Amino acid sequence: MFDWQGITEFVYVAETESFTKASAKLAISTAQVSRQVSQLERRLNTKLLYRTTRKVSLTEEGQIFYQHCRSVLDGLTAAEQSISQRGQKPQGKIKLTAPVTYGEQHILPLVNNFIKQYPEVTVVAQLSNQQLDLVDQGFDLAIRLGKLRDSSLMAKKLASRTSFTCASPQYIVEHGMPHTLSELEQHNCLLGTLDYWRFKEAGKGRNIRVSGCIRYNNGKALVDAALKGLGIVQLPDYYVQQYLKDGTLVSMLEQYAETEEGIWAVYPHNRNLSPKVRVLVDYLQQHLNRT
Repeated sequence: MFDWQGITEFVYVAETESFTKASAKLAISTAQVSRQVSQLERRLNTKLLYRTTRKVSLTEEGQIFYQHCRSVLDGLTAAEQSISQRGQKPQGKIKLTAPVTYGEQHILPLVNNFIKQYPEVTVVAQLSNQQLDLVDQGFDLAIRLGKLRDSSLMAKKLASRTSFTCASPQYIVEHGMPHTLSELEQHNCLLGTLDYWRFKEAGKGRNIRVSGCIRYNNGKALVDAALKGLGIVQLPDYYVQQYLKDGTLVSMLEQYAETEEGIWAVYPHNRNLSPKVRVLVDYLQQHLNRT
């Protein structure tokens, strides 16, 4: 079991460069601060501070130890806040961003329900398929789909999505159904923003380049084209689920379907979730998993 004695005193001395100032912040005597830090140094068998009559400064080992201790204390503070704030009623403004179609169909309807439950919350939402800069543009929260590219963001998984490759029965009657990935080159593939589709073969991901007479940056337009028998489309479940259920689209190449991708709530790494944002994230996670 790690001995925490002296850690807080050491951090305050390191930050104020003074035993006297540290004792004032901690509301304890200077002698007690000095004693705790000295005991910590003896326990670690390492000199953490240079002491002179005019200045206190960190040794090289002290610098390293301080960085770790500061992170630990920040984490403990965040943990304490997360518990103490659980009983607080969400209120104030939340600024969020989400992809256009997913935001329209799933996120904003849930946000509306959330506001009905917590009327003291106001929400400003910007739907965009561009990955906006959360820090520069002042967003509290972003909803991201698929693989996360920005490692500087904190993330919480809300739900999962699956992509389907499908076509209308009319297209299949006229052009046949592909049974292998190589057969896709014989078909009219309706493209989105990418010129390849994602599959999984022999346990490994594969990107297959496809081509066709249509390239739209809009999922609804691609669904419409597929429904009208113009070609094969690959889209996330929330675009095509209802059509797969009623038979107006038919799923294909299911043996090559890629594994599920995450739907994430992300927020800046250096920003603890406020009660209002934390409650919204929990609400989205709870209700998205029901859909």
